Amino acid sequence: MSFEGKVVIVTGAAQGIGRGVAEAFAEAGAYVVLSDSNEEQGAATAASIRQEGRNAMFIPCDVRLETEIQQLMKQAADEFGAIDILINNAGVSRWKSPYELSLSEWDDILNTNVRSVFLASREAAGYMKQRGGGAIVNMASTRAIMSEPNTEAYAASKGAIVALTHALAISLGQDGIRVNCVSPGWIETGNYDALRPADHEQHPVGRVGYPGDIARACMYLTHPDNTFVTGTQLIVDGGMTRKMIYEE
Repeated sequence: MSFEGKVVIVTGAAQGIGRGVAEAFAEAGAYVVLSDSNEEQGAATAASIRQEGRNAMFIPCDVRLETEIQQLMKQAADEFGAIDILINNAGVSRWKSPYELSLSEWDDILNTNVRSVFLASREAAGYMKQRGGGAIVNMASTRAIMSEPNTEAYAASKGAIVALTHALAISLGQDGIRVNCVSPGWIETGNYDALRPADHEQHPVGRVGYPGDIARACMYLTHPDNTFVTGTQLIVDGGMTRKMIYEE
């Protein structure tokens, strides 16, 4: 897929899934703006992409802060003249018993994971509207529809992203802006070679996911040819959420 000349913003792009998404769009010809609260790692990631002859710049941003999100969008639009695509990937997780999870911890997760999606989408959509449209992808999770113990705040945040996605799709559709979300399953962002055979075998497709699997989903949902896709949740999990599990 070609994204030649498109301006793409990826939050939480310093490492992991966000980095994989940013690299994929840059390889496809886009001007990619990477954003993250980790300035050192974010700048290094952008530099690495540029070394490959791709177009990438880094803008630091704490997505918990409205003013920094506004500055991110303004700086990107001033630099490239437009914003075509936004990938709301920034997020945090914390596994902690609901008996012990503090209100400040709950608020931090919800503000980082959900409120930021609304604020970034609102700000980017203003620029997209001026250009005649655009596309937004929000990073949810299969934990929006299934859970393990002690994941209440994270699960709530990802469920909220799914709901916010279809709400924004309806509100922004009249301005030519499509909004979708991707729900990754197990995507290994560390040492893939250290995974056990059992880790791969529990997936119906026979392997754990790569960041590139999510990048390609984002590219499908934002490609200019796919204008009939909006308000949807695309689950990318190797089939895990469709697998029935019985204890033997």
